[in-house]
Amino acid sequence: MTKSNDQSRSGGSSRRQVLATGLGAAGMGAASTLLPTRRAWAGAEKKLKIGFISPRTGPLAGFGEADPFVLDLARKSLAKGLTIGGDTYEVVFLDRDTQSDPTRASQLAKDLINGAKIDMMLTTSTPEVVNPVADACEAAGMPCLSTIEPWESWYFGRGAKPGQPCPFKWSYHFCFGVEQFAQTYLSSWNGDVKTNRKVAALAPNDADGNAVRQHLFPILRKAGFDVIDPGGYEDGATDFSAQIAHFKREKCEILTTFPIPPDFTRFWRQAAQQGLTRQMKIVEVAKTGLFPSQIEVLGPLGYRIAAAAYWHPVFPYASPVSGLTSAQLATAYEHQSGHQWQQQLGASMSLIDAGIAALKASGMPTNKVALAASMGKLKTTTTVGVVDFTTGPVPHVATTILIGAQWIKSKPGSKYKLDYNTIENIEDRKVPVQAKLLPYRMA
Repeated sequence: MTKSNDQSRSGGSSRRQVLATGLGAAGMGAASTLLPTRRAWAGAEKKLKIGFISPRTGPLAGFGEADPFVLDLARKSLAKGLTIGGDTYEVVFLDRDTQSDPTRASQLAKDLINGAKIDMMLTTSTPEVVNPVADACEAAGMPCLSTIEPWESWYFGRGAKPGQPCPFKWSYHFCFGVEQFAQTYLSSWNGDVKTNRKVAALAPNDADGNAVRQHLFPILRKAGFDVIDPGGYEDGATDFSAQIAHFKREKCEILTTFPIPPDFTRFWRQAAQQGLTRQMKIVEVAKTGLFPSQIEVLGPLGYRIAAAAYWHPVFPYASPVSGLTSAQLATAYEHQSGHQWQQQLGASMSLIDAGIAALKASGMPTNKVALAASMGKLKTTTTVGVVDFTTGPVPHVATTILIGAQWIKSKPGSKYKLDYNTIENIEDRKVPVQAKLLPYRMA
């Protein structure tokens, strides 16, 4: 982020002012990351153990990059305990790294449930993490709250059937879905960048790819876009020559894709070598290209790639747990880590926000039946916006927003190589639009 952007997203406050002024208990937590950690909790009568499972290493590591910061912030913010129903509880987070391995994710969940005897599970970031953890919790009768996986991949990918009763009792999920992708994409693609409306669709043969193939592509076609889908490929594929040749023959000018990050890097470099990138006017990615590190590795090929944002520092929402606004959260992260903010920062904070809200609403946080019931009735505002399980679209699911955004090369003298500007806000008019969508091939 440039200095000017850093100031604007903080409502005009400088980084030093954000860290020094009154941010409440959570702001002190963020600022105290600069000081030796000290256990401030005292006087709690009981303990709540919360599992937190995400990918810190492996192909999905970008999603877990900010989790240590978020967890440290939550621990400091809750250091004096959590009062529920007249009792004060010490809150203990037990976080685990799946190493991007679904089998390991399942085993970690079982270990936390059966060995650590946790009271609630939180999990985030892609079906490869969330689904096996949620399945383990469902089998064990453990309340589980999750996010950052399109809800269709979570719901239908775990065996639920359209029009049939929900098969889940213990697991709940909040995230964007196909409708949010469609709204955001159509808002962007029908804008100032004119195309032939032919869409190269690269979707793998996995939970995300199959969900968008079944649910998203028909919506795009109905809206007047010619979606060219050569069929699913296997995660970890190394040669995309056939798909590239297909898209070139069809003269596609828009790309939409949902790969794991290493697959997109391989695909897009091959696309450049074989001439596909030169005919593209809009490049829209999901699951990859969400974080600065995933775009920087592409060099100039990453400039002007669009990737919808599920959180951004300009979001007008604050964390109830930390007390930080979205702008302050980004600033505190950059100050401590030395790295550019990334959108999973807000999503992981929102998971903790919603989890703590569910614990409070239960009245009996160690009663698993009461806790699961409170999740089903939960309506609360988090760092990513409102999470409301009372409105569907299906039982055990709440939807959140997506905002169109695009990566551009930062101006000379900027601290970071890239800026990530919001380009549309059809899903939430409260989110500011920072720039217009720029055509990819002019980059």
